[in-house]
Amino acid sequence: MAYASARQSGPVEVIGHRGSPREHRENTLPSFRRAFADGAEAVELDVHGTQDGAVVIHHDPRTNSRPGESGPVAAIAESTLASLRAIRIADGSIPTLDELLVTLPENATAYVEVKAQGIEQAVVAVIRSSGANCAVHSFDHRIVQRVHELAPEIPVGILQTSYPVNPLRPLRDAGARDLWQHWELIDQSLVQQVHEDGGRVIAWTVNDPDVARRLIGWGVDGVCSDVPGIMRAIADEIAR
Repeated sequence: MAYASARQSGPVEVIGHRGSPREHRENTLPSFRRAFADGAEAVELDVHGTQDGAVVIHHDPRTNSRPGESGPVAAIAESTLASLRAIRIADGSIPTLDELLVTLPENATAYVEVKAQGIEQAVVAVIRSSGANCAVHSFDHRIVQRVHELAPEIPVGILQTSYPVNPLRPLRDAGARDLWQHWELIDQSLVQQVHEDGGRVIAWTVNDPDVARRLIGWGVDGVCSDVPGIMRAIADEIAR
């Protein structure tokens, strides 16, 4: 492994999935603030790169409208930051990664999911200049490997919706610390194997209290959730 063991000795880390998306539009600054207000220690978010080199927080490669919103649909990679700013969404406008990181609470972490190849260097530059606590992850394990090569000091993780025969190999191949595993494909054996190899297991997206209790009982390191306030209460209950 590329990292020393990061297994938490205390309560499980509660991570707001795109902030607190049931209270505010996902991936917006109000959504992230609400997640922290509800007791999350971290938030998870998605980033794309604009034509002029900005790193913006948005899930899809194209802008989209939600009920009550209106505006043009634009491919983020083909748009300038200024043109994206002109698109109004609920809770403001599409934020940049810089804007989130300068408002990150002390000791909080931003888990940055990189959604597109070719922006790894820009993402690393933003994280380094901010000085914030960040980690990077992706479904595209080549992106993870590239970020690890560019910035070995930034922890990286791989996203998975499968259970490999050797679950440690994808982590090792990418130089990753964190295994972001869909909660339905986690068992106690997986958690134990990853921990013994010095890694961490983050379960996503966990919104059911009974599922959360089971996963925490197995020793997962993080629970990524649309309802961070509920997960906070469960983690505190178990820790008592």
